[in-house]
Amino acid sequence: MAEFNIAPPATGSTEPSAKKDASGENFPVASRLLPKRLRPHVMAFYHFVRLADDIADDPDLEPELKLSHLDALERALVKGEAHSAYLQPALDLHASLKLTRIPDTHARQVLQAFRRDSKNTPCRTWSDLMLYCRYSAAPVGRYLLDLHGEGAKAVGPSDALCAALQILNHLQDCREDWVQLGRCYIPRIWFEQSKVSPERLVERSSNDQLRAILDRTLDEVDKLLERAAPLPGVVVHRGLRLESAVILSLARALSRQLRRQDPLARRVKLTTPGRVVATFQGIVAGLSSR
Repeated sequence: MAEFNIAPPATGSTEPSAKKDASGENFPVASRLLPKRLRPHVMAFYHFVRLADDIADDPDLEPELKLSHLDALERALVKGEAHSAYLQPALDLHASLKLTRIPDTHARQVLQAFRRDSKNTPCRTWSDLMLYCRYSAAPVGRYLLDLHGEGAKAVGPSDALCAALQILNHLQDCREDWVQLGRCYIPRIWFEQSKVSPERLVERSSNDQLRAILDRTLDEVDKLLERAAPLPGVVVHRGLRLESAVILSLARALSRQLRRQDPLARRVKLTTPGRVVATFQGIVAGLSSR
């Protein structure tokens, strides 16, 4: 069988950079619902995570070089010192964390997930995927909770919401991840049980077996969203409460869209009217949650 899942190497600078920005994300980052004084700190955390994520996802970097860059990011974050320009997001986050008195634990945990990505370690079971999300996604929500002074009650629902968002993103990108990186986040055991190979992800349409696997994944996502549903009701800060309600609403809408459309045919995303409706519904739900 042809090696579809290995992208050709490219030459160029070894200085990594973020390939995406907040405008291209599925869900709001530091929206106007959050207080103006906190938005720069949210963006500092985002830019650090975005750079680390894009390093781990760069098809043109060897695993050893990815790990080296991630280690350099962590050193710069911890020490507040760096000798390469690409490490500036780590210095910015170091300064932000010092001002807000939030430990660097959340950012360093995210790096653990990206190290796993760099080595292309597969998720064999749903439990493996949940453990991966504990490091790749949950720390983002936990950082936001700490930044807004929220208590422990919000942690469980926040972790569930962050895991759901992560998996929805993976489903959107499932074909690209396999073709470019040979990476698949859907539990491998589900493919084995359905007698279908992950190589099926190179195709431009899902067959019945693969569609069933995608729907099984969405069933689990919807369970996570049910566990996340209490989040707006336990978040005290009004802006964060509204933002969490909006994100919940957008996630539910995207889950429904992924059931209706095939992510192998094209990248499934919400239309502009769909985003507007889901955002409005989220704000209404957030206003009535306390």
